[in-house]
Amino acid sequence: MSDTRARTESGIDAAAVREKHKKYLLPSVANYYAEPLVLESGQGLHLRDSDGETYLDFFGGILTVSIGHCDPRVTGPIKAQVDRLGHVSSLYPVLPVVELAERLAHITPGRLQKSIFTPSGTDADDTAVVLAQVFTGAQEIIALRHGYSGRSLLAQSLTGHAPWRAVPAQVAAVKHAMSPYCYRCPLGLKYPDCGVRCAKDIEELIQTTTTGKIAAFLAEPIQGVGGFITPPKEYFSIAVEIVRKAGGLFICDEVQTGFGRTGGKMFGIEHWGVEPDIMTMAKGIANGMPLAVTIATPEIADAFKKLTISTFGGEPVSCVAANATLDVIENDGLLDNAEKMGRRLRNGLEELQRRFPKTIGDVRGMGLMQAIELVQDETAGDRTPNPKATARLFEETKKRRLLIGKGGLYGNVIRISPPLTVDSRAIDDALAIFGESFAAME
Repeated sequence: MSDTRARTESGIDAAAVREKHKKYLLPSVANYYAEPLVLESGQGLHLRDSDGETYLDFFGGILTVSIGHCDPRVTGPIKAQVDRLGHVSSLYPVLPVVELAERLAHITPGRLQKSIFTPSGTDADDTAVVLAQVFTGAQEIIALRHGYSGRSLLAQSLTGHAPWRAVPAQVAAVKHAMSPYCYRCPLGLKYPDCGVRCAKDIEELIQTTTTGKIAAFLAEPIQGVGGFITPPKEYFSIAVEIVRKAGGLFICDEVQTGFGRTGGKMFGIEHWGVEPDIMTMAKGIANGMPLAVTIATPEIADAFKKLTISTFGGEPVSCVAANATLDVIENDGLLDNAEKMGRRLRNGLEELQRRFPKTIGDVRGMGLMQAIELVQDETAGDRTPNPKATARLFEETKKRRLLIGKGGLYGNVIRISPPLTVDSRAIDDALAIFGESFAAME
């Protein structure tokens, strides 16, 4: 019996799984596709569903599966660690945790040195805000419109994205600056003639909507859930200078951009030449295992005198997975691969834009973090967001066995983020599927 046949007869009833998901999970826990896929296994760049169909994964579990699904170089150490010691909480030092903390101190930019581990990016951002408030003695935070920081009340306060804000959460004094969203410039200007006014406006925002002394500016080097919004190269140097002048720290949210995703560099902010005071990271660090980090300079970390604990933060299994993932990224030259394959992907997406100029309004991103924004009719100057086209493209690419992501305030941005191990053949296959799918939509 073939492997495919064996998996098909594994006893998984996809319809029953979908029905139980609908019955027993919150309706806000939404699924992709009109008929959601019930995934059963994965290997490398591919996922398999309960019917035995194989899909090319170009979303990577929301930019989380850095080196491919079920890589034995990560799953092997995980299994060995589970058999040896699974969990002790942060109350006890264990070797995998301190090894990872030391490693992060060496690979992060600037003077970042001391870490605290938590289970999710939400926790990491929450922790970063507390550190900034304790260190500066100020309370107010500047975040960005179109940004996303997680699920907690504080994270929802930071999030500048209405579909992800369930309540009018204001557990911190958060002010939202304009996003460096060049395709939809909030000032109606064009780069570079604009002089990066969106960054310069942060000064007036601080002067008019805060006490004048802020705790921090929290921003993603590329806005993830916002639709891979990629800022002008000067944006962060201008913004951070203004923030520091007002007494604030720079919290760099690398939850999606970290660990080679943007190509050529380990962290996204390294492309912009600005050193963070605090950095948060999660997702790609442990190839799918739950782990997040908040790392700060020594003086900021040491200012936090109160007790803290994270029951599931930095447990040894996830830290072993992170160390193994970083080994593969470094030993296999995946930073360079992400840059090289990212160029190939970007060139192909821009060619698609030339072929389908009406629907594809914008192509943006860096490395293996690329996006295409779908609109009503770019050729007629109509940039009205087109989420219906997104839904149609999802179904067309699903038919052709390609998995993709979406985002953006209006749900009209296709997010493309294959594992860093992707090769030219997979890139070309994905681009061919995109081409066939867009053609089917005309």
